[in-house]
Amino acid sequence: MSPVDKRVGARTLSGAGFLLLGATLIQWTAAIVIRVFPVISPSATSAWRFLLGALVLLALTRPNVRHWARRQWLGALALGATVALMNQCFYQAIARIPLGGAVAIEYLGPFCVAALGKRSPRHLALVGLAGVGVVALTRPGNGLNLTGILFAAGAGVGWAAYIFASRRVGGATTGFGGLAVSMSVAAILTLPLSIGATTRLVHHPFVFGRLSIVAVMAIVLGFGAELQGLRRLKPSIAGVLMACDPALAFFIGWLLLHQSVRGWDVVGLSCVVLAGAGVMYNSTVSESELAQ
Repeated sequence: MSPVDKRVGARTLSGAGFLLLGATLIQWTAAIVIRVFPVISPSATSAWRFLLGALVLLALTRPNVRHWARRQWLGALALGATVALMNQCFYQAIARIPLGGAVAIEYLGPFCVAALGKRSPRHLALVGLAGVGVVALTRPGNGLNLTGILFAAGAGVGWAAYIFASRRVGGATTGFGGLAVSMSVAAILTLPLSIGATTRLVHHPFVFGRLSIVAVMAIVLGFGAELQGLRRLKPSIAGVLMACDPALAFFIGWLLLHQSVRGWDVVGLSCVVLAGAGVMYNSTVSESELAQ
C-alpha cells in the first residue's frame, strides 16, 4: 500500500469515527434530556439547548463575520432555521413515542429525498423495503401514536432540509464559525420558547446543569464531530453511516431508557437501515460518477 493510500485510508477511518461519535453523542443526549421534559416542556428544552450551545460555540470560535458575503449569511440562516425545526419536532416526538421509532421515522425524510430523486426500479424497490420497515415499526401496540409519528415526520422534513443547508454552510465557510452562527440563529428563533421556563430552571438548578451538559454534548461536540467526519468522508460512505442512526437510537433507547425491542422492531429496523444504506450509497455514487 502506497503512502497516499495509507493517508486516504487513515482519513476515511477517522472520518467514520467522527461521524459515528457525533451521532452517538446526539442520540445519547436525546435519552438524557427526556428526563427534563416533566420540568419544562420539550419546546423549552430544545430552545435552551440551542441557547446554551450557541453561547459556548461563540465563546470558543469567535467567528469573524464582518466580511461575510450574502451567500454565507443566507447559508447560516437556512441551517439555523432547519435545525431549529428539526430539533423542535424531534423533542416533541420523543416525548410521546420511543426514541428508536422516532429516529426511524425521522430518517425517512433524507431517505425519501435521496430515493425519489432517482425513480429507477432499484430505488422504488428500496422505497418499498423501507415502507415494509415502517409498517413493522408502527404496528398497533408498539408504543407509537399519531401525534408522535407526525412530529417525527416533521423532524424528518427538517433533517432533509438540514442536509442541503449544512452542505451550503460547509462550502461557504471555514472552521466552526459557520456552525456557531447557525446555532445562534436557531437560538434566536426559539428564544421565545425558552423565556417562559426561566423561573422553573432557577428553582431546579439540577435541570439547568443537565441542559448545559446536553448542550455541550450535542451542539458543540456532536455537531462538531459530524462536521469533521463529513469533511473527511466520501458522500457515499457518509450516507451509509447515516443510515445506521435508527439502529443506534434503538440501542440507546434500550440501554438508557429501558425501552423494549421486540422481534418486529428488529425486522422493521433492518428494512429501514438496509434500504437507507442502499439508497444513500447508490445516489451518492451516481452523483460522483456524473461529476467526473
